[in-house]
Amino acid sequence: MAEERLARARAGTTVAETIRTNRVIRNTYLLLSLTLAFSAVMAFTAMAVNAPPVHWLVMIGVLIGGPFLIHAARNSVWGLVLTFAFTGLLGFFLGPILSMYLGLPNGPQIVGNAFGTTAIAFVALSGYALTTRKDFSFLGGFLIVGLVLALVAIVANLFLQIPALSLTISAAVVLLLSAAILYDTSRMIHDREANYIVMTISLYANLYVMFLHLLNLFYALTGEN
Repeated sequence: MAEERLARARAGTTVAETIRTNRVIRNTYLLLSLTLAFSAVMAFTAMAVNAPPVHWLVMIGVLIGGPFLIHAARNSVWGLVLTFAFTGLLGFFLGPILSMYLGLPNGPQIVGNAFGTTAIAFVALSGYALTTRKDFSFLGGFLIVGLVLALVAIVANLFLQIPALSLTISAAVVLLLSAAILYDTSRMIHDREANYIVMTISLYANLYVMFLHLLNLFYALTGEN
């Protein structure tokens, strides 16, 4: 009798966990779709008004500070407000960058290739993590160290201006963010504390930064450097 009750309790827990996981995944991808669309609108708006590029310190500050604020407000309506403010602002920052690339002779090809590669990578990596349901939590420490080192290298090269180092950094960041997408998707499945707002911001940041570095890589492949 006791064994039956224990089995039922475990089955009930499993069902509840599955429902929670599916809800987090559904809400995350829904919110991510909305924020990407809003970000695109803001990017086109910035291009339409010919907005000037923002200083790199401002962009880094928003990319690092924004998620901390959103994480603090993740369980309130302000979490959603800050999420759209964060993604809209980054979309607006992206506008001048896109204008610069599109102004090149083969700019549309560069932007299209970067966008397509980002989209394919995201679908493939997220799909793999969701299908296999593997736990990629072991990547957490590696990603923190790798991204910190990449940030230091990026800031250093803003002063050094070494093209080869820039390409090396971009390639490394793309690989790191590919691992980050696996890690974040895995968190939605295996982390009981996963919050869809936090997951949305993390995946959005992965895609945003990956797209920027793919722009740099495809630009280098054109031979225009």
